[in-house]
Amino acid sequence: MILTTTNNIEGREVTKYLGLVFGEQVNGINFVKDIGAGLRNIVGGRSAGYEDEVIAMRDDCLDEIVMRAEKMGADAIIGISFDYEVLGQGNMLMLSVSGTAVKLN
Repeated sequence: MILTTTNNIEGREVTKYLGLVFGEQVNGINFVKDIGAGLRNIVGGRSAGYEDEVIAMRDDCLDEIVMRAEKMGADAIIGISFDYEVLGQGNMLMLSVSGTAVKLN
């Protein structure tokens, strides 16, 4: 499965647009990660706990859209978009990934 944020794939022709595919995930940040991030906010630096959570969410959402596109018979997903949001009082992360499933020549 070819995945791209662009609307075309060099050297390939889109022969059929199969429809939109979505992957969503909302995750709570646990107390320990929140404390670590709070300390990083004071002293500076990267928050490994939050970064690991975002990477896992992104991978899960991409797996989800690939699974949905495969069920549609797609060869690729084009125009992939990522939308991250903070929910609640800052202790929930939401990721929505969308793209267009297509057949290629």
